[in-house]
Amino acid sequence: MNKLTPPIIAIRGAGDLATGVALRLYRAGLKRIVMLETDHPLAVRRTVALSEAVYHGQVQVEEVNAQFADAIENIPAIWEAGKIAIICDPSGLHLPAIKPQILIDAIIAKRNLGTEITMAPLVIGLGPGFTAGKDVHRIVETKRGHHLSRVISSGSAEPNTGVPGNIGGYTIERVYWAEHGGIFSTRHDIGDKISKGDVLGDVDGTEVIAAISGVIRGLLSNGTPVTKKTKLGDIDPRATISYCNEVSDKALSIAGGVLEVVSAHIFSQE
Repeated sequence: MNKLTPPIIAIRGAGDLATGVALRLYRAGLKRIVMLETDHPLAVRRTVALSEAVYHGQVQVEEVNAQFADAIENIPAIWEAGKIAIICDPSGLHLPAIKPQILIDAIIAKRNLGTEITMAPLVIGLGPGFTAGKDVHRIVETKRGHHLSRVISSGSAEPNTGVPGNIGGYTIERVYWAEHGGIFSTRHDIGDKISKGDVLGDVDGTEVIAAISGVIRGLLSNGTPVTKKTKLGDIDPRATISYCNEVSDKALSIAGGVLEVVSAHIFSQE
């Protein structure tokens, strides 16, 4: 069998769902991955988001390491060291220089923020906001339910309902957004247990009250500037602390759909 050279894979976004995709591809041997993030990532599930490399230089999620690259010329050395590369490039301006064979839009913005079908030989979009065959080649469904992670080759994913998925019988009650802009302050951290009625934090004095009891699975850092509707955190009613340090079941499921598309593309080239 001939040795296969792994394709260059670019992923727009490095939040928790994008990280799940990156980990599954990496573990499958597709290790030449570069993830494109903003200058100030706002992932609340910071313990399982490779976007944290933007702040800390390096980060490890489960057993996979990622390193921030301050110039795209440094990306090959990061791959050589067995790590995933992270760069600040929210608009994808460096994609022509990176020349990815596969581009995955994992921003999960519920709308298309500039991804085009011509950006790579295979372009995959996650969730609503894309049309397969028009701005991407394939879409992977991200809505929890019977069709989660199915591959869509024509049309679009199910529309965004604005209601978080059901975990432990709770949906909207487990997720918290800023009512207005300001500075988010909190004495808590990810992994803390919290009871219904406790103060999760505040935005310029406007308290954010826990609507359910459980474990804080996601939370912005103390002192983070936010705007209205910025996601501040989420509480997991299952109250299993170890889940805070593991990529979620949803992220790994979506990643399975992505791996299906990527594998089919690679074998179609032989």
